[in-house]
Amino acid sequence: MPERLQAILGKDPRYAIEAYVFVFEALPVAQELAGVERHVTGRQLLDGILELARRRYGRLAKAVFTSWGVKTTDDFGAVVFNLVDAGLMSKTEDDTIEEFRAVYSFDQELVERYRIAQGENDR
Repeated sequence: MPERLQAILGKDPRYAIEAYVFVFEALPVAQELAGVERHVTGRQLLDGILELARRRYGRLAKAVFTSWGVKTTDDFGAVVFNLVDAGLMSKTEDDTIEEFRAVYSFDQELVERYRIAQGENDR
């Protein structure tokens, strides 16, 4: 797989390799959230990406995405379809890159809506 990812980067250098790896890491999170064991829709994958970003990077999630070249959900669509084109992910006939277009704003979801979890003693 590393050679295939390097080939993707050679064809489309817009995104860091970490963005591609993160999509793979977010897939099981998306499946868990969607309650499925196999294929997820674009929206479901974005939900998993958002959840994993919140868990892993907290307030820094948007900055991390930006450092990878990912500024919008459209960018994750491009990452996913680069993976599909390279044979590293699969898609159904119903899956389109349009599923990733302007689904949500990283500013809104990762910055404005960010909340630090409060314990019962913090109330």
